[in-house]
Amino acid sequence: MQNDCKKLKSTIFVKIVTNCILFALVFLVGLLCVVDVKGEVSVGGEENALYRCAGEDGTGVSLMFNVYSGTDEVYAILETLEKHGAKATFFIGGCWADDNVECLRAIYSAGHELGNHGYFHKDHSKMSVAENQKEIADCNRFVALAIGEKPTLFAPPSGAYSDDTLSACGLLSMTTVLWSKDTIDWRDQNSALIYTRATKNVAVGDFVLMHPTKATVGALDDVLKYYENNDLKAVTVSTNLKGREK
Repeated sequence: MQNDCKKLKSTIFVKIVTNCILFALVFLVGLLCVVDVKGEVSVGGEENALYRCAGEDGTGVSLMFNVYSGTDEVYAILETLEKHGAKATFFIGGCWADDNVECLRAIYSAGHELGNHGYFHKDHSKMSVAENQKEIADCNRFVALAIGEKPTLFAPPSGAYSDDTLSACGLLSMTTVLWSKDTIDWRDQNSALIYTRATKNVAVGDFVLMHPTKATVGALDDVLKYYENNDLKAVTVSTNLKGREK
C-alpha cells in the first residue's frame, strides 16, 4: 500500500513538473513573438496599417494629398477646399517642407491636418526599425519646428512598408495610413479620370489618395461637389479615425 502511495505521489509530481515546463515554454515562445532579436518591442502587424475607417458621424471621406512637389498646386487646392468648407490631410515630405515653410503653415492655419510622408521619399519596406524611425522622426521634428505640433499619422511613400515600419511607427506613437482609393494622378494627368477614380463607388470611411498636380486641381471642385450631392463630407483622416476603438 505504501509503495502504491509513493508511486501515485511520484506520478503527480512528474505531471506537475511537466506542466510547469510546458507553461514556461509557451510563455517563452510568446515572449519571443513580442520581442525581436535586437531586443526591440515589436508593435507591427497588418492590423496596424489602416486603409479606411468610418468616423463617428457616418458621412466622412478623407482626401489625402502626398506632397513632395507642386507648391503652387497646394495653394490652389487650399482655395478649393475652403470654397467647399472641406478639410483634408496633407502628408508632407520633409525635404519639401524644408523649402516651403510658409506653404506648410498655410495648410495648418487653414485647419487641415499635417501627416508625415518621410523626409526623403525612401522605400520603407527595405529599411530596419532604426532606419524607419530616423526617417520618420526627422520629418516629425521639422514639422514640429514649423507649426509647433508633431504629426501622428505616417503614410509610407509608394505604400511600401514592412513590419519594421509598423514597429517604428508604434515606437513613435504614430499610426500607419494607406488608402482605399487611388486616383493615380501623379501618373495620369487627366482631370476626368481623376474625378472618376475619386468618386466611383466611393463610400463613407474611404481614404482617397491624391497629389498636388494641375490635373488634380482641375478635378477637385467637381469631386467635392459630388461628395456634397451624395451626402458625403470631406474630413481629415483623424476625424474618420475618431471612435475607432469604440
